Order: sequence, then C-alpha cells, then structure tokens
Amino acid sequence: MKTLIGGAIAALLGVVGLAVWFGEFLNLLAGCIPVVLLLGGGLALYLGFDELKDSWKNDEGVEAPVDDDKVKIAELEKELSDLKK
Repeated sequence: MKTLIGGAIAALLGVVGLAVWFGEFLNLLAGCIPVVLLLGGGLALYLGFDELKDSWKNDEGVEAPVDDDKVKIAELEKELSDLKK
C-alpha cells in the first residue's frame, strides 16, 4: 500500500514538474536525442560488424582438428563408452 501511495505522489509531482518546466524539459530532450542516436548507431555498427565476422567464419568452414585434439577426442569417447557400461 505504501508503494502505491508513493508511486501516485511521485507521478503527480512528475506531472506538475513537467507542466512547470516544460521548456527546460524540451531543451533536455533536444540535447539527449543526438546522444541517443550516436550511441544507438554505434551499437548497431558494432553488432552488424560482429555478425559480418561470424558469417565470414562460416564461409571459411571449420578447421580440422589437430593431432592433439584427435587424441583427446578418442580418449573422451573411450571414457564415455566405459561410463555407459
């Protein structure tokens, strides 16, 4: 109940503050929009480049395991078959 009353009071104060300082709010909003666009664009570039790198890796294919990996795979397969018994 306390949370509901506190939330209602905060919302009411927010509406009153927005009405009183509407011009300052618009100035703040105008200053924040370029920053948000810059950060959003940078994030989109990063994610697009990361996706492009992943597609390049898929085009090259998976490299064959080296001899050490083959030995480890054989040992793990043997251990797995022993555990199944």
